[in-house]
Amino acid sequence: MLDGRTIERGATFAQLARVHDAEYLELLRSIDRPIRLDADTVCTQTSWEAATLAAGITLEAVDRGGFALVRPPGHHALAARAMGFCLVNNIAVAARYAQVELGLERVAIVDFDVHHGNGTEALFRGDDSVLFVSLQQWPFWPGTGGPGTSDGSTLNLPLPAGSGDDDYRAAFEETVEPAVRAFRPELVLVSAGFDAHVDDPLAEMEVTENGFRELAERCAALGPRTAAVLEGGYNLATLPALVEAAHRGFSS
Repeated sequence: MLDGRTIERGATFAQLARVHDAEYLELLRSIDRPIRLDADTVCTQTSWEAATLAAGITLEAVDRGGFALVRPPGHHALAARAMGFCLVNNIAVAARYAQVELGLERVAIVDFDVHHGNGTEALFRGDDSVLFVSLQQWPFWPGTGGPGTSDGSTLNLPLPAGSGDDDYRAAFEETVEPAVRAFRPELVLVSAGFDAHVDDPLAEMEVTENGFRELAERCAALGPRTAAVLEGGYNLATLPALVEAAHRGFSS
């Protein structure tokens, strides 16, 4: 679903293979029964279709400046393996699509999911054409993105448990916004996770509905083009309102 419209667009094998090993993709495509790829990640005979559609809708979001409401999420997926519910790294596929097929040279990725986007970081670390910025609870799963892990293409902002709207606002004003603007991106991609919400069962942060609206609004102001994709968020009672609040922010 993209901005309330149901769209079917699958990413091609070649588009996925820009960030994932072909052997890994062939494994996903060949699975014909439910199996666990790791302790958290189940894959079934329909998962390949779901993953290619999720990545494809993220590409559509890039084309339209939209918010891709997809599952499975992607920011933990590594080049050659699944991790943390993620099979294909949707936002990484979208970044390479923008560069290779749309001719955009500089892409910034901002990830405000409560868990560090370790897969996205690993895929782009050392690539000066992609700036990866992540705000995450620390210390916390998956154990990456802690203090002292930033470099020229990666900006990790670990935040303590209990951080809320004011803390995220300060991180954006003091660090995220100056860094992204100095990078001068032609496209800003957002890994929009909602598990930093005060009522999310898997984390210990205190971001509110209005806080997510503001995060989205600030992300949308960072470059001339913006697109977003859904990552985490595990309270089904609150998630729809949080997504709607972020959508308002992206659209403002």
